Amino acid sequence: MSRGLSPRVNSYRGPLWILSAAIFAANVIEVNSYSCHEVKTAFQLRQVGPLSRVPETPRTDVDLSVCKHQGPSCCTRKMEESYHIAVKRETIHNIHSYSYELEHLLSGHSDAFQDMFQYLLSFSQGHLSSLLEGTYTPMSRHALPHVNQLFSSLSLYLRGANVSVEASVHQFFNNLFPLTYTRLINPGIQGGTMSDMGDCLRMIRQDVNPFGPHPAVMAQELSGALGVGRQLGLALEEGLEVMNATEHISLSKECVRGLVKMVYCSHCRGLTLIKPCVGYCLNVMRGCLASVSELDQPWRRYTSLLEQLTHATAGHHSLELALLGVRGHVNEALLYAQLHGPLITATVDKVCGLTTREPTSTQPTSPEVRTSTVTSSSPLPSVAPSKPLPEHWLENLAHLRREFLMYLQRYKSFFVALPEMLCEGENVVEDSTCWSGDDVVESYTGRVVGNGLRAQRQNQEVKVRIPNPTLAEVKETLERFNQETQERFPKLGQMEPWDELGSGEAEEGSSTDCDDEDGCQASGDGPSQNSHTQAPSERKPVVRQPGIDSAHENSAKPPLVKLIRGSATGSWAKHWSLALLFTALGLQWTLF
Repeated sequence: MSRGLSPRVNSYRGPLWILSAAIFAANVIEVNSYSCHEVKTAFQLRQVGPLSRVPETPRTDVDLSVCKHQGPSCCTRKMEESYHIAVKRETIHNIHSYSYELEHLLSGHSDAFQDMFQYLLSFSQGHLSSLLEGTYTPMSRHALPHVNQLFSSLSLYLRGANVSVEASVHQFFNNLFPLTYTRLINPGIQGGTMSDMGDCLRMIRQDVNPFGPHPAVMAQELSGALGVGRQLGLALEEGLEVMNATEHISLSKECVRGLVKMVYCSHCRGLTLIKPCVGYCLNVMRGCLASVSELDQPWRRYTSLLEQLTHATAGHHSLELALLGVRGHVNEALLYAQLHGPLITATVDKVCGLTTREPTSTQPTSPEVRTSTVTSSSPLPSVAPSKPLPEHWLENLAHLRREFLMYLQRYKSFFVALPEMLCEGENVVEDSTCWSGDDVVESYTGRVVGNGLRAQRQNQEVKVRIPNPTLAEVKETLERFNQETQERFPKLGQMEPWDELGSGEAEEGSSTDCDDEDGCQASGDGPSQNSHTQAPSERKPVVRQPGIDSAHENSAKPPLVKLIRGSATGSWAKHWSLALLFTALGLQWTLF
């Protein structure tokens, strides 16, 4: 993002300066003496406005409000009005050309994030359905609608809906209890008796606790892991809101006057090829984008939280593990209910009425049931382990996560780097002669101010009177989101970065070094695992706490890289969709 990345070449410029001045003076004299043809050509090429507004020859009796100067001029008041409109359009377009990449990165990852977890939800739902159909056949047909309802609620939760994971899990087990009681524990209870007892059984399920600790463990595990995933989705949406507001900023009158003076006033003298000095351009752009630069600190905090949330979804709170563990938890819960069938029956008889028939068996109905009598100290029988996610899918998932994090590193200083990016390349001249706003000079001698509102008090090119109210509100909203995220996940700050981001790292901000001649003095820019998931054992589920545990990662970070319009970022989101499409078709997908 910094011109400091390119070595400066010093050379003796005495003769060059004299020659350049002579050429420019000759051009001015020629235009003033004969025609405004060059100005009309530039006016047409840049689609500034109607060509009829450009005079054929320079005039001396023009009333200009911005581009005032001694001598004849190829500009008119109508041309100045067209310049105002054109420079606003061009500046907003240039801002969009840089912010588009960041917006596309966030929107592409947001869409891919939702697609990824819809795939995981479908995968987990299919595993649970196959368990019920193959092992608990007597109740499977009536239980499947409740399975669909559970995963539908989880899907809505991940998309940001006002849904409680804990309530959804407990509702699922409430609905499962009547089926378990009448089809597994007491299979003789059917028909009208089941209908009469269903409501009572659902109401007393949590008091009777027929499934032991497994519903609570499953609710806790899903709530912790899905909570991080949900917050990651919300964070991506929040980032898109910030970008949307930034792209629709309004430029103040003082800003537009400064832009016209910088970009078009030289045309009035016939100097259509001269470009602004770097320092001069920085002052104008930093003045115009002072309120945008105020987003720097909350944005840096936001990108840090976004990075940590991405780590958390792949760490000890892997969503893959949590969702694949649903089948095991449900299986353990049903086995627990069958093992404690007599005690459950006795309790239900007292609360909901006598059972019309003694339970035919207290043995689990799994095909792997042992012939020996099951006691409270006997190990529960188990079904076969569930099928893990395809290995290549998990590898692609880990690769895409890493790639997103590496791209994200480049945009941490986006809002303070934006003025500098707009003053790079063909838009300005670093050496040789350049336009200072009033005349052609060898170098800009004015003081180059820093970023942000406070620094603009010393800006001699653009007066910043009040903060942009829209961006001030965006800043407040972003700060509030950061605070709420930190309060909800207090251990996020303890997460360590991935150890798979690659080599070639540098300290943050190392690529933004520059010298005083670049106009950086007093800039004020300052503070201004690859988860090879396997299905957990369905015999003894692993209980994980809802907090965010630390992953084994190092603190290496890729360096900040200059943003280049038209880079590979624009095509990055396509990799997500293609990867998901290929995996849905059962094909191997590689990015390289």
